[in-house]
Amino acid sequence: MAEVHSRIPPGTPIELWRADEARIGQKNKITRRWARRGTRPVTACDQRTMWAYIFGAICPKKGKGAGLVLPYCDTDAMQQHLAEISIAVDNGSHAILILDQAGWHTTPKLKVPDNMTLLFLPPRSPELNPVENVWQFMRDNWLSNRIFNDYDDIVAHCCGAWNKLVEQPWKIMSIGHRQWAHQS
Repeated sequence: MAEVHSRIPPGTPIELWRADEARIGQKNKITRRWARRGTRPVTACDQRTMWAYIFGAICPKKGKGAGLVLPYCDTDAMQQHLAEISIAVDNGSHAILILDQAGWHTTPKLKVPDNMTLLFLPPRSPELNPVENVWQFMRDNWLSNRIFNDYDDIVAHCCGAWNKLVEQPWKIMSIGHRQWAHQS
């Protein structure tokens, strides 16, 4: 953080963003559902293998989100995601984007926008990234226990779920808040 402060103009507000990707597809997860005691709820399960990726980033302090649904998870997709996050950062602010060390995050081929700095989490520590909890919330509430007809249906449901989340900034604040990251 001190390095970032030394590179940006004094007094520039900093937004802490977190980012990750989730694969959503036809071979979908089955999640818990409430049912009357003694009964077993039935849900559909698809064995086909078409999918899409949600690239999502949240700023828990402000309840903001920036996301894309894309067919691939690679450097080009990450570049598009960085551009989308950059647009969502308040004018005059600088974003510190906290993310894991996936290859498409750390490649020198990425052109990081001027209003953003990437900060990488330690390896094998998904519990430090609250976007993992966002994916769980979205799956539990909007994306699991369903059959997707085709790729366009997957994209439509992913976009719908992401848009529902972004329309509820209090959910982003609740799911994404980490005491250790928001101490003054």
